[in-house]
Amino acid sequence: MRKVAVAGLAAALGVVLAGCGSGSSDSGGKSTVTLWMYPVIDDQAKSRAFWDKVEKDYEAKNPTVDVKIDLQPWDGRQEKVTTALVAKKGFDLVVLGPDQIPQYAKQGTISPVDDVVAASKQSYLPNALAALTADGRLYGVPIYQTITAPIFNKKLFADAGITEMPDTWAEVMEAAPKLAAKKTPIFMYTGAPEVSLNLSFYPILWSNGGTVFSPDGKKAAFNGPEGVQSLQYLLDLKKIGGLPENAVTLSNTVEGSPLTQGKVGFYHAAANISAMQLGAAIGDDNVAVGLPIEGTKRVGFGIPGALILPKHAKNPEAAKKFAAYVASPEVAAGLSKESGYFPARTDAKLGELSATAKEFEKALEYAFPGDAHPLARQVMALLSPEIQSALQGKKTAKQALDDAAEQADAILTSAG
Repeated sequence: MRKVAVAGLAAALGVVLAGCGSGSSDSGGKSTVTLWMYPVIDDQAKSRAFWDKVEKDYEAKNPTVDVKIDLQPWDGRQEKVTTALVAKKGFDLVVLGPDQIPQYAKQGTISPVDDVVAASKQSYLPNALAALTADGRLYGVPIYQTITAPIFNKKLFADAGITEMPDTWAEVMEAAPKLAAKKTPIFMYTGAPEVSLNLSFYPILWSNGGTVFSPDGKKAAFNGPEGVQSLQYLLDLKKIGGLPENAVTLSNTVEGSPLTQGKVGFYHAAANISAMQLGAAIGDDNVAVGLPIEGTKRVGFGIPGALILPKHAKNPEAAKKFAAYVASPEVAAGLSKESGYFPARTDAKLGELSATAKEFEKALEYAFPGDAHPLARQVMALLSPEIQSALQGKKTAKQALDDAAEQADAILTSAG
């Protein structure tokens, strides 16, 4: 999703925020706390019912607070949130992911929330807190945690004489010719430009020890040896029939994909819901869930969803208290049940997990939120088409990555 620069937003403020309300005004002596919530729960009716209950339960215990949970759409989120922060109105809390925090922290439009989690810090997943930290300060209160892992069509592997699902990229390459002999590509690489590289190329890069940015964040690093090795791996896999013919335009939507159609062996960055969709299509007995595929290390993309406190919040203490309630074990467990995501804390009681959920839970320790940088999304937009060019045979792996790095370095330099 495109990020909007702070400069040039003024003309859009009146249009974008029209109808949003101030979000923080006092009414009838009560403190008002407005939360912008997004479709973490896919089912709209269930989402509305869940958040209505959260709102009513909290107000019953805190009669001096008027909570307003405003259900927002994913579309346009980045632009709308950025505009609201600049306008200093619209919400007192908003759900964001780690990749958005560096930009807003640098702009000084959000406030640290270390004190909100201080009393129960040991109960949160360390990876979740680390992902939401910038310059040593915590900027988000985690309320859920996502994780991705590979999902396999066991039948296709069995038909090719393979009973153990590949656990490393070397094993994937070794097994690829056996599936290709059955005219079945082993790996559903999703190269469509709209697909986040966090769910396509980056997990391969990270597992091979590579990073997107240099340690100081001033230059691109994805064109280093690890990056070239990772892209060349995809090109080599393509040569032996290991990728679908339409890999460069393939979406990561699992439902209706070659994976659920029984035409490809596995997808490496699936969510729990995707495994359920695959099971519904090919039968649960034919689905296997693995740990993130290992290169030199094991890394799975996973992010905490967190409540962010803007600097402009009129009643910051009331907002913090409500954030702590939403992040409490009871509410976090309920949100997990309705959303299918995991809680971001270990003391949330989930009850008996499904067999599939248990497999995804094993991957939580390998969760990595991606390379934090204020320009992460812009750099991703430059890199994606260059990877496409390499997969289309128009450029070598090194040429494609060097060309993307040249463009990325230019915007990194201009941003200071």
